[in-house]
Amino acid sequence: MIGDIHTEVEVLAWALRVLKQEGVERILATGDIADGPYHAEGVIEACKLLQEADVLTVLGNHDRWLLDNDRRDFPEATFLEEINAPTRAYLQTLPRSVDIATPLGPLLFGHGLGDNDMAVLYPHDHGPALTDNAPLQELLKRGDYRFILGGHTHRRMVRTLNGITFINAGAIKATREPCCLVLDFIERKAKFIDYVEDGPDKPGPEYEL
Repeated sequence: MIGDIHTEVEVLAWALRVLKQEGVERILATGDIADGPYHAEGVIEACKLLQEADVLTVLGNHDRWLLDNDRRDFPEATFLEEINAPTRAYLQTLPRSVDIATPLGPLLFGHGLGDNDMAVLYPHDHGPALTDNAPLQELLKRGDYRFILGGHTHRRMVRTLNGITFINAGAIKATREPCCLVLDFIERKAKFIDYVEDGPDKPGPEYEL
């Protein structure tokens, strides 16, 4: 898994290289390709890298806003007229969510929580932050999935609630904790790998699945 991208092409290329070295069967990216320090050029290059690596990518809220020409009033916004036609066409094909079969049970992959790209779950949410979270409670009530994967919060997380494990890939944004994540459904492990600028890859935290 690769978390929110936000035009960080250099770190995206690093994550793709690391995951290839890990021998993963499939790479997932949580979207939010748009809106970051490298503006339209970063979006165009990131989309090329994702397509070349056959990454299963979902549409993030920032990508949706870009396509809708919505909320473009902040410093790192990407503008629709600045990206080329192939990039725009690629973004328009991205799904909101995807169902995936795993050896441990069904998995729902989206940007936030399933189709809701603005829904959040933080690592330390408890009490009303859980009970008043309508999208979360709906997924818990349905109980259709063993895993729910996403991004959006930029906070990496592996957390189980009511038998459902919620996994957040974090972000590759340089101002956060840039990383990528390997999910091993045979060994039942979630292993983060941290990005270190101009240094060797650094093992991050590991969790049981």
